[in-house]
Amino acid sequence: MSCNSCGTGGGTPGGCKNHGTCGTSGCNKLTVFDWLANMELPDGQKAFPYVEVRFKNSRKEFFHNAEGLQLKIGDIVATETQSGHDIGIVTITGELVRVQMKRKRIKVNGEIPKVYRIANEKDVEKWVTAREKEEPMKVRARQIAIRLQLKMKISDIEFQGDGSKATFYYTADDRVDFRELIREYASEFKTRIEMRQIGLRQEAARLGGIGSCGRELCCSTWLTDFRSVTTGAARYQNLSLNPQKLAGQCGKLKCCLNYELDSYMDALSTFPKQNQKLYTEKGTAVCQKVDIFKGLMWYCYEGDWMSWHTLTTEQVHEIVSKNKAKESVASIEEYASELIVEEEVSFENVVGQDSLTRFDQPKSKSKSRNKRNKKRRPAKPQNKTTTATAASPKEGQPARKPRPKQNNRTPKAKTNNNKPNTKKPASANKNTNKQKPASNNATGEAKPNKPRNNRNKSRNRNKNNDSKPPKKED
Repeated sequence: MSCNSCGTGGGTPGGCKNHGTCGTSGCNKLTVFDWLANMELPDGQKAFPYVEVRFKNSRKEFFHNAEGLQLKIGDIVATETQSGHDIGIVTITGELVRVQMKRKRIKVNGEIPKVYRIANEKDVEKWVTAREKEEPMKVRARQIAIRLQLKMKISDIEFQGDGSKATFYYTADDRVDFRELIREYASEFKTRIEMRQIGLRQEAARLGGIGSCGRELCCSTWLTDFRSVTTGAARYQNLSLNPQKLAGQCGKLKCCLNYELDSYMDALSTFPKQNQKLYTEKGTAVCQKVDIFKGLMWYCYEGDWMSWHTLTTEQVHEIVSKNKAKESVASIEEYASELIVEEEVSFENVVGQDSLTRFDQPKSKSKSRNKRNKKRRPAKPQNKTTTATAASPKEGQPARKPRPKQNNRTPKAKTNNNKPNTKKPASANKNTNKQKPASNNATGEAKPNKPRNNRNKSRNRNKNNDSKPPKKED
Protein backbone atom coordinates (compact mmCIF):
# COMPACT_ATOMS: atom_id res chain seq x y z
CA MET A 1 0.00 0.00 0.00
CA SER A 2 1.29 3.37 -1.00
CA CYS A 3 -0.70 5.79 1.17
CA ASN A 4 0.65 7.07 4.48
CA SER A 5 -2.39 6.03 6.51
CA CYS A 6 -1.67 2.37 5.74
CA GLY A 7 1.59 2.40 7.71
CA THR A 8 2.27 0.86 11.08
CA GLY A 9 2.27 2.73 14.35
CA GLY A 10 2.99 1.51 17.85
CA GLY A 11 4.00 -1.95 16.63
CA THR A 12 0.57 -2.82 15.16
CA PRO A 13 -0.61 -2.29 11.56
CA GLY A 14 -2.88 0.71 11.27
CA GLY A 15 -4.65 -0.24 8.07
CA CYS A 16 -6.22 2.07 5.54
CA LYS A 17 -9.19 3.21 7.71
CA ASN A 18 -10.56 5.11 4.73
CA HIS A 19 -13.16 2.48 3.79
CA GLY A 20 -12.38 2.60 0.10
CA THR A 21 -11.81 6.35 -0.12
CA CYS A 22 -8.02 6.13 -0.45
CA GLY A 23 -6.86 9.31 -2.13
CA THR A 24 -3.77 7.84 -3.75
CA SER A 25 -5.63 4.82 -5.19
CA GLY A 26 -2.67 2.68 -4.14
CA CYS A 27 -4.67 0.06 -2.24
CA ASN A 28 -7.55 -0.24 -4.71
CA LYS A 29 -8.28 -3.21 -6.95
CA LEU A 30 -7.87 -3.07 -10.71
CA THR A 31 -5.83 0.12 -10.65
CA VAL A 32 -4.69 1.48 -14.01
CA PHE A 33 -1.48 3.42 -14.64
CA ASP A 34 -2.07 6.52 -16.72
CA TRP A 35 1.02 6.55 -18.95
CA LEU A 36 -0.31 9.60 -20.86
CA ALA A 37 -0.64 11.83 -17.78
CA ASN A 38 2.67 13.69 -18.35
CA MET A 39 2.01 14.38 -22.06
CA GLU A 40 0.57 17.72 -23.04
CA LEU A 41 -2.11 18.10 -25.68
CA PRO A 42 -1.35 19.98 -28.91
CA ASP A 43 -2.42 23.58 -29.20
CA GLY A 44 -6.10 24.08 -29.85
CA GLN A 45 -7.14 20.56 -28.84
CA LYS A 46 -9.49 20.00 -25.92
CA ALA A 47 -9.22 17.21 -23.40
CA PHE A 48 -11.47 14.18 -23.76
CA PRO A 49 -14.60 15.06 -21.72
CA TYR A 50 -15.10 11.62 -20.13
CA VAL A 51 -13.68 10.05 -17.01
CA GLU A 52 -13.64 6.57 -15.47
CA VAL A 53 -14.89 6.35 -11.86
CA ARG A 54 -14.35 3.41 -9.54
CA PHE A 55 -16.85 2.41 -6.87
CA LYS A 56 -16.67 -0.30 -4.24
CA ASN A 57 -14.37 -3.19 -5.12
CA SER A 58 -14.07 -3.71 -8.88
CA ARG A 59 -17.11 -1.84 -10.20
CA LYS A 60 -16.12 0.84 -12.70
CA GLU A 61 -18.26 3.09 -14.88
CA PHE A 62 -17.71 5.94 -17.34
CA PHE A 63 -19.19 9.43 -16.82
CA HIS A 64 -19.42 12.57 -18.90
CA ASN A 65 -17.61 15.64 -17.56
CA ALA A 66 -20.10 18.08 -19.02
CA GLU A 67 -19.15 20.92 -16.67
CA GLY A 68 -15.47 20.79 -17.68
CA LEU A 69 -14.20 20.21 -14.13
CA GLN A 70 -10.45 20.00 -13.61
CA LEU A 71 -10.34 16.39 -12.47
CA LYS A 72 -7.31 14.25 -11.74
CA ILE A 73 -6.75 10.67 -10.60
CA GLY A 74 -7.82 10.17 -6.98
CA ASP A 75 -10.47 12.91 -6.82
CA ILE A 76 -13.72 11.99 -5.05
CA VAL A 77 -16.68 13.03 -7.18
CA ALA A 78 -20.48 12.91 -6.97
CA THR A 79 -21.97 11.16 -10.00
CA GLU A 80 -25.44 10.84 -11.47
CA THR A 81 -27.64 7.79 -10.76
CA GLN A 82 -31.26 6.86 -11.43
CA SER A 83 -32.27 8.23 -8.03
CA GLY A 84 -30.05 10.54 -6.01
CA HIS A 85 -26.28 10.58 -6.43
CA ASP A 86 -23.38 8.23 -5.84
CA ILE A 87 -19.81 8.82 -4.65
CA GLY A 88 -16.78 7.37 -6.44
CA ILE A 89 -13.08 7.89 -7.11
CA VAL A 90 -11.65 9.01 -10.46
CA THR A 91 -9.26 6.40 -11.88
CA ILE A 92 -8.55 7.55 -15.47
CA THR A 93 -8.80 10.88 -17.26
CA GLY A 94 -7.89 12.16 -20.71
CA GLU A 95 -7.15 10.18 -23.87
CA LEU A 96 -6.69 6.89 -22.03
CA VAL A 97 -10.44 6.91 -21.30
CA ARG A 98 -11.11 6.95 -25.05
CA VAL A 99 -9.05 3.77 -25.43
CA GLN A 100 -10.86 2.02 -22.58
CA MET A 101 -14.30 2.96 -23.92
CA LYS A 102 -13.36 1.68 -27.36
CA ARG A 103 -12.09 -1.60 -25.89
CA LYS A 104 -15.32 -2.11 -23.93
CA ARG A 105 -17.44 -1.04 -26.93
CA ILE A 106 -19.14 1.91 -25.28
CA LYS A 107 -20.40 4.58 -27.66
CA VAL A 108 -19.27 8.11 -26.91
CA ASN A 109 -22.50 9.72 -28.16
CA GLY A 110 -24.70 7.39 -26.11
CA GLU A 111 -26.60 8.16 -22.96
CA ILE A 112 -23.79 8.34 -20.41
CA PRO A 113 -24.46 9.72 -16.89
CA LYS A 114 -22.80 12.94 -15.81
CA VAL A 115 -20.41 14.04 -13.10
CA TYR A 116 -22.19 16.50 -10.81
CA ARG A 117 -19.34 18.00 -8.82
CA ILE A 118 -16.30 17.27 -6.72
CA ALA A 119 -17.55 15.78 -3.45
CA ASN A 120 -17.54 18.10 -0.44
CA GLU A 121 -17.10 17.17 3.23
CA LYS A 122 -20.82 16.55 3.77
CA ASP A 123 -20.95 14.09 0.86
CA VAL A 124 -17.90 12.19 2.15
CA GLU A 125 -19.36 11.97 5.68
CA LYS A 126 -22.60 10.43 4.40
CA TRP A 127 -20.60 8.01 2.27
CA VAL A 128 -18.36 6.86 5.12
CA THR A 129 -21.36 6.45 7.45
CA ALA A 130 -23.14 4.26 4.89
CA ARG A 131 -20.00 2.13 4.38
CA GLU A 132 -19.76 1.44 8.11
CA LYS A 133 -23.25 -0.10 8.07
CA GLU A 134 -22.45 -2.67 5.38
CA GLU A 135 -20.63 -5.32 7.43
CA PRO A 136 -23.17 -5.72 10.29
CA MET A 137 -25.98 -5.54 7.74
CA LYS A 138 -24.42 -8.42 5.76
CA VAL A 139 -24.35 -10.64 8.85
CA ARG A 140 -28.01 -9.91 9.62
CA ALA A 141 -29.02 -10.44 5.97
CA ARG A 142 -27.44 -13.91 5.95
CA GLN A 143 -29.31 -14.85 9.11
CA ILE A 144 -32.63 -13.86 7.54
CA ALA A 145 -31.89 -15.83 4.36
CA ILE A 146 -31.07 -18.92 6.42
CA ARG A 147 -34.25 -18.55 8.45
CA LEU A 148 -36.31 -18.41 5.23
CA GLN A 149 -34.46 -21.53 3.96
CA LEU A 150 -33.36 -19.95 0.70
CA LYS A 151 -30.59 -21.64 -1.28
CA MET A 152 -28.53 -18.51 -1.83
CA LYS A 153 -25.49 -16.79 -0.39
CA ILE A 154 -25.25 -13.07 0.34
CA SER A 155 -21.67 -12.30 -0.70
CA ASP A 156 -21.53 -8.50 -0.43
CA ILE A 157 -23.57 -5.34 0.18
CA GLU A 158 -22.93 -1.94 -1.43
CA PHE A 159 -24.59 1.27 -0.30
CA GLN A 160 -25.22 4.16 -2.62
CA GLY A 161 -23.23 7.32 -1.88
CA ASP A 162 -26.18 9.22 -0.42
CA GLY A 163 -27.29 6.17 1.63
CA SER A 164 -30.72 5.94 -0.02
CA LYS A 165 -30.31 2.46 -1.56
CA ALA A 166 -28.46 -0.77 -0.75
CA THR A 167 -27.51 -3.35 -3.39
CA PHE A 168 -27.28 -6.98 -2.23
CA TYR A 169 -24.97 -9.21 -4.30
CA TYR A 170 -25.74 -12.91 -4.02
CA THR A 171 -24.80 -16.21 -5.65
CA ALA A 172 -27.12 -19.16 -6.26
CA ASP A 173 -27.16 -22.26 -8.43
CA ASP A 174 -30.80 -21.96 -9.41
CA ARG A 175 -33.41 -19.22 -9.54
CA VAL A 176 -34.50 -17.97 -6.13
CA ASP A 177 -37.89 -16.51 -5.19
CA PHE A 178 -36.75 -13.69 -2.89
CA ARG A 179 -39.97 -11.62 -2.78
CA GLU A 180 -40.50 -12.44 0.87
CA LEU A 181 -36.82 -11.80 1.50
CA ILE A 182 -37.03 -8.25 0.11
CA ARG A 183 -39.97 -7.48 2.42
CA GLU A 184 -37.96 -8.71 5.39
CA TYR A 185 -34.94 -6.61 4.37
CA ALA A 186 -36.99 -3.45 3.77
CA SER A 187 -38.66 -3.67 7.19
CA GLU A 188 -35.38 -4.54 8.92
CA PHE A 189 -33.00 -2.01 7.31
CA LYS A 190 -35.44 0.84 6.44
CA THR A 191 -33.96 1.51 2.99
CA ARG A 192 -34.57 0.63 -0.65
CA ILE A 193 -33.32 -2.83 -1.57
CA GLU A 194 -31.91 -4.06 -4.88
CA MET A 195 -30.98 -7.73 -5.41
CA ARG A 196 -28.28 -8.51 -8.00
CA GLN A 197 -27.12 -12.03 -8.82
CA ILE A 198 -23.47 -12.55 -9.73
CA GLY A 199 -21.40 -15.58 -10.71
CA LEU A 200 -18.83 -17.36 -8.61
CA ARG A 201 -16.00 -15.76 -10.58
CA GLN A 202 -17.38 -12.28 -9.96
CA GLU A 203 -17.73 -13.09 -6.28
CA ALA A 204 -14.06 -14.10 -6.05
CA ALA A 205 -13.10 -10.92 -7.92
CA ARG A 206 -15.01 -8.74 -5.45
CA LEU A 207 -13.72 -10.48 -2.33
CA GLY A 208 -10.13 -11.13 -3.47
CA GLY A 209 -7.64 -13.60 -2.03
CA ILE A 210 -4.38 -15.47 -2.58
CA GLY A 211 -4.14 -18.18 -5.22
CA SER A 212 -2.22 -21.45 -5.19
CA CYS A 213 0.67 -19.70 -6.99
CA GLY A 214 1.20 -17.42 -3.96
CA ARG A 215 0.02 -14.24 -5.69
CA GLU A 216 -3.20 -12.28 -5.53
CA LEU A 217 -6.05 -13.54 -7.65
CA CYS A 218 -5.89 -12.46 -11.29
CA CYS A 219 -9.60 -11.65 -11.32
CA SER A 220 -9.21 -9.18 -8.44
CA THR A 221 -6.04 -7.44 -9.70
CA TRP A 222 -6.00 -7.12 -13.49
CA LEU A 223 -8.37 -9.59 -15.17
CA THR A 224 -11.62 -7.93 -16.19
CA ASP A 225 -13.18 -10.26 -18.78
CA PHE A 226 -13.88 -13.87 -17.78
CA ARG A 227 -13.55 -16.32 -20.65
CA SER A 228 -15.04 -19.78 -20.48
CA VAL A 229 -12.59 -22.46 -19.33
CA THR A 230 -13.23 -26.10 -20.24
CA THR A 231 -11.53 -29.39 -19.40
CA GLY A 232 -10.28 -29.53 -22.98
CA ALA A 233 -7.68 -26.91 -22.07
CA ALA A 234 -6.28 -29.28 -19.44
CA ARG A 235 -6.33 -32.24 -21.85
CA TYR A 236 -4.40 -30.37 -24.53
CA GLN A 237 -1.71 -29.49 -21.97
CA ASN A 238 -1.47 -33.12 -20.71
CA LEU A 239 -2.60 -32.14 -17.20
CA SER A 240 -4.16 -34.60 -14.81
CA LEU A 241 -7.91 -34.06 -14.53
CA ASN A 242 -7.83 -33.55 -10.78
CA PRO A 243 -10.58 -31.10 -9.75
CA GLN A 244 -8.75 -30.19 -6.54
CA LYS A 245 -5.74 -28.92 -8.51
CA LEU A 246 -7.55 -27.44 -11.49
CA ALA A 247 -10.20 -25.52 -9.53
CA GLY A 248 -9.61 -22.07 -8.07
CA GLN A 249 -11.08 -20.38 -5.03
CA CYS A 250 -14.31 -19.75 -6.88
CA GLY A 251 -14.82 -23.50 -7.34
CA LYS A 252 -14.54 -23.24 -11.12
CA LEU A 253 -11.64 -24.12 -13.40
CA LYS A 254 -8.70 -21.74 -13.09
CA CYS A 255 -8.55 -18.90 -15.56
CA CYS A 256 -4.80 -19.43 -15.98
CA LEU A 257 -5.46 -22.65 -17.93
CA ASN A 258 -6.17 -20.47 -20.96
CA TYR A 259 -2.92 -18.48 -20.75
CA GLU A 260 -0.64 -21.06 -22.46
CA LEU A 261 -3.29 -22.89 -24.43
CA ASP A 262 -2.45 -21.12 -27.71
CA SER A 263 1.21 -22.18 -27.61
CA TYR A 264 0.19 -25.79 -26.95
CA MET A 265 -2.27 -25.72 -29.83
CA ASP A 266 0.43 -24.41 -32.19
CA ALA A 267 2.82 -27.19 -31.13
CA LEU A 268 0.15 -29.88 -31.53
CA SER A 269 -0.69 -28.77 -35.07
CA THR A 270 2.32 -30.76 -36.43
CA PHE A 271 1.54 -33.90 -34.40
CA PRO A 272 -0.26 -36.92 -35.84
CA LYS A 273 -3.42 -38.06 -34.15
CA GLN A 274 -2.76 -39.91 -30.93
CA ASN A 275 -5.39 -42.53 -31.73
CA GLN A 276 -3.55 -43.40 -34.97
CA LYS A 277 -2.21 -46.98 -34.87
CA LEU A 278 1.01 -48.07 -36.56
CA TYR A 279 0.82 -51.41 -38.44
CA THR A 280 4.06 -53.39 -38.74
CA GLU A 281 5.04 -56.99 -39.45
CA LYS A 282 5.84 -57.47 -35.79
CA GLY A 283 2.47 -56.18 -34.61
CA THR A 284 0.25 -53.15 -34.15
CA ALA A 285 1.71 -50.24 -32.13
CA VAL A 286 -0.38 -47.87 -30.05
CA CYS A 287 0.57 -44.39 -28.74
CA GLN A 288 1.04 -44.22 -24.97
CA LYS A 289 2.68 -40.87 -24.22
CA VAL A 290 3.46 -37.56 -25.95
CA ASP A 291 6.05 -34.85 -25.26
CA ILE A 292 4.62 -31.81 -27.02
CA PHE A 293 7.55 -29.36 -27.03
CA LYS A 294 10.26 -32.00 -27.73
CA GLY A 295 8.20 -33.56 -30.52
CA LEU A 296 8.47 -37.14 -29.22
CA MET A 297 5.92 -39.94 -29.05
CA TRP A 298 6.09 -43.26 -27.20
CA TYR A 299 4.60 -46.38 -28.80
CA CYS A 300 4.23 -49.99 -27.65
CA TYR A 301 2.91 -53.16 -29.25
CA GLU A 302 -0.51 -54.50 -28.39
CA GLY A 303 0.00 -57.23 -25.82
CA ASP A 304 3.49 -56.01 -24.86
CA TRP A 305 2.44 -52.98 -22.87
CA MET A 306 5.61 -52.68 -20.76
CA SER A 307 8.19 -52.01 -23.49
CA TRP A 308 7.88 -48.53 -25.00
CA HIS A 309 9.72 -47.20 -28.03
CA THR A 310 10.44 -43.53 -28.67
CA LEU A 311 9.69 -42.01 -32.07
CA THR A 312 9.73 -38.51 -33.47
CA THR A 313 6.76 -36.95 -35.21
CA GLU A 314 8.55 -37.20 -38.58
CA GLN A 315 9.12 -40.93 -38.11
CA VAL A 316 5.49 -41.46 -37.16
CA HIS A 317 4.34 -39.56 -40.25
CA GLU A 318 6.64 -41.72 -42.37
CA ILE A 319 5.23 -44.95 -40.96
CA VAL A 320 1.65 -43.69 -41.38
CA SER A 321 2.32 -42.77 -45.02
CA LYS A 322 3.76 -46.26 -45.66
CA ASN A 323 0.71 -47.84 -44.07
CA LYS A 324 -1.57 -45.80 -46.31
CA ALA A 325 0.50 -46.85 -49.35
CA LYS A 326 0.32 -50.49 -48.14
CA GLU A 327 4.10 -50.78 -47.87
CA SER A 328 5.53 -53.23 -45.38
CA VAL A 329 7.20 -51.95 -42.23
CA ALA A 330 9.32 -54.50 -40.35
CA SER A 331 9.09 -53.00 -36.86
CA ILE A 332 9.21 -49.69 -35.05
CA GLU A 333 12.51 -50.68 -33.39
CA GLU A 334 14.31 -49.75 -36.60
CA TYR A 335 13.20 -46.17 -36.22
CA ALA A 336 13.60 -46.10 -32.46
CA SER A 337 17.24 -47.31 -32.63
CA GLU A 338 18.23 -44.11 -34.40
CA LEU A 339 17.23 -42.09 -31.36
CA ILE A 340 19.30 -44.06 -28.84
CA VAL A 341 21.93 -41.63 -27.61
CA GLU A 342 23.99 -42.21 -24.52
CA GLU A 343 23.69 -39.12 -22.43
CA GLU A 344 26.38 -38.45 -19.88
CA VAL A 345 25.01 -37.46 -16.53
CA SER A 346 26.58 -34.19 -15.52
CA PHE A 347 25.74 -32.07 -12.53
CA GLU A 348 25.99 -28.35 -13.05
CA ASN A 349 26.72 -25.84 -10.34
CA VAL A 350 23.48 -23.91 -10.64
CA VAL A 351 23.20 -22.58 -7.10
CA GLY A 352 26.76 -21.26 -6.98
CA GLN A 353 28.10 -23.72 -4.41
CA ASP A 354 31.22 -25.83 -4.78
CA SER A 355 30.00 -29.19 -3.55
CA LEU A 356 26.75 -31.11 -3.60
CA THR A 357 27.45 -32.27 -0.02
CA ARG A 358 27.65 -28.74 1.35
CA PHE A 359 24.74 -29.35 3.71
CA ASP A 360 26.26 -32.47 5.29
CA GLN A 361 27.57 -32.36 8.83
CA PRO A 362 31.15 -30.99 8.76
CA LYS A 363 33.97 -32.88 10.37
CA SER A 364 35.25 -31.74 13.73
CA LYS A 365 38.30 -29.51 13.73
CA SER A 366 40.16 -31.60 16.31
CA LYS A 367 40.14 -34.70 14.08
CA SER A 368 41.35 -32.81 11.06
CA ARG A 369 44.12 -31.17 13.08
CA ASN A 370 45.32 -34.52 14.45
CA LYS A 371 45.53 -35.98 10.95
CA ARG A 372 47.42 -32.92 9.77
CA ASN A 373 49.91 -33.14 12.66
CA LYS A 374 50.53 -36.85 12.08
CA LYS A 375 51.56 -36.13 8.53
CA ARG A 376 53.99 -33.44 9.65
CA ARG A 377 55.67 -35.49 12.46
CA PRO A 378 59.08 -37.06 11.56
CA ALA A 379 59.69 -40.81 11.93
CA LYS A 380 60.65 -42.00 15.41
CA PRO A 381 64.39 -42.97 15.82
CA GLN A 382 65.17 -46.60 16.56
CA ASN A 383 66.96 -47.92 19.65
CA LYS A 384 70.52 -46.68 19.94
CA THR A 385 72.01 -50.14 20.63
CA THR A 386 70.30 -51.73 17.68
CA THR A 387 71.16 -48.91 15.29
CA ALA A 388 74.80 -48.92 16.41
CA THR A 389 75.25 -52.64 15.98
CA ALA A 390 73.32 -52.75 12.72
CA ALA A 391 75.02 -49.73 11.21
CA SER A 392 78.66 -50.31 12.20
CA PRO A 393 79.46 -53.88 13.37
CA LYS A 394 82.94 -54.55 14.72
CA GLU A 395 85.50 -56.01 12.38
CA GLY A 396 85.96 -59.73 12.64
CA GLN A 397 82.63 -60.29 14.43
CA PRO A 398 79.42 -61.31 12.81
CA ALA A 399 76.41 -59.05 13.13
CA ARG A 400 74.26 -59.79 16.12
CA LYS A 401 70.83 -61.09 15.47
CA PRO A 402 67.91 -59.33 17.19
CA ARG A 403 66.63 -61.08 20.25
CA PRO A 404 63.16 -62.53 19.81
CA LYS A 405 60.50 -61.43 22.23
CA GLN A 406 59.44 -63.88 24.90
CA ASN A 407 56.67 -63.72 27.40
CA ASN A 408 56.57 -65.02 31.00
CA ARG A 409 60.25 -64.98 31.71
CA THR A 410 61.51 -66.80 34.82
CA PRO A 411 64.19 -65.32 37.06
CA LYS A 412 67.63 -66.69 36.26
CA ALA A 413 69.92 -68.28 38.91
CA LYS A 414 73.04 -66.45 39.99
CA THR A 415 76.10 -67.44 37.97
CA ASN A 416 79.24 -68.76 39.66
CA ASN A 417 82.56 -69.68 38.03
CA ASN A 418 83.33 -72.54 40.47
CA LYS A 419 79.89 -74.12 40.50
CA PRO A 420 78.27 -75.37 37.37
CA ASN A 421 74.63 -74.59 36.64
CA THR A 422 72.23 -77.23 37.69
CA LYS A 423 69.26 -78.34 35.73
CA LYS A 424 65.95 -76.83 36.68
CA PRO A 425 63.06 -79.15 37.28
CA ALA A 426 60.10 -78.95 34.94
CA SER A 427 57.75 -78.14 37.82
CA ALA A 428 59.77 -75.04 38.76
CA ASN A 429 58.44 -73.02 35.84
CA LYS A 430 55.07 -74.19 34.57
CA ASN A 431 54.27 -71.13 32.50
CA THR A 432 57.47 -71.11 30.47
CA ASN A 433 57.78 -72.70 27.06
CA LYS A 434 59.40 -76.12 26.65
CA GLN A 435 63.19 -75.68 26.86
CA LYS A 436 66.19 -78.05 26.75
CA PRO A 437 68.42 -78.34 29.88
CA ALA A 438 71.26 -75.81 29.98
CA SER A 439 74.86 -76.98 29.50
CA ASN A 440 77.84 -76.23 31.80
CA ASN A 441 78.98 -72.63 31.86
CA ALA A 442 82.64 -73.65 32.11
CA THR A 443 82.64 -75.08 28.62
CA GLY A 444 81.20 -71.83 27.21
CA GLU A 445 78.51 -73.59 25.22
CA ALA A 446 75.36 -71.58 24.63
CA LYS A 447 71.94 -72.88 25.34
CA PRO A 448 70.37 -74.13 22.18
CA ASN A 449 66.88 -72.59 22.29
CA LYS A 450 67.26 -69.77 24.76
CA PRO A 451 68.87 -66.54 23.52
CA ARG A 452 70.90 -64.48 25.91
CA ASN A 453 70.94 -60.79 26.50
CA ASN A 454 73.96 -58.56 26.00
CA ARG A 455 74.86 -58.58 29.67
CA ASN A 456 75.20 -62.40 29.84
CA LYS A 457 77.31 -62.45 26.68
CA SER A 458 79.76 -59.97 28.15
CA ARG A 459 80.13 -62.20 31.22
CA ASN A 460 80.87 -65.31 29.16
CA ARG A 461 83.87 -63.60 27.59
CA ASN A 462 85.55 -63.18 31.02
CA LYS A 463 84.82 -66.65 32.47
CA ASN A 464 88.45 -67.92 32.09
CA ASN A 465 89.78 -64.95 34.04
CA ASP A 466 89.97 -66.37 37.64
CA SER A 467 91.53 -63.26 39.12
CA LYS A 468 88.37 -61.24 38.83
CA PRO A 469 85.50 -62.10 41.12
CA PRO A 470 82.17 -62.86 39.55
CA LYS A 471 79.74 -60.01 39.18
CA LYS A 472 76.40 -60.12 40.80
CA GLU A 473 73.28 -59.42 38.91
CA ASP A 474 71.46 -56.25 39.67
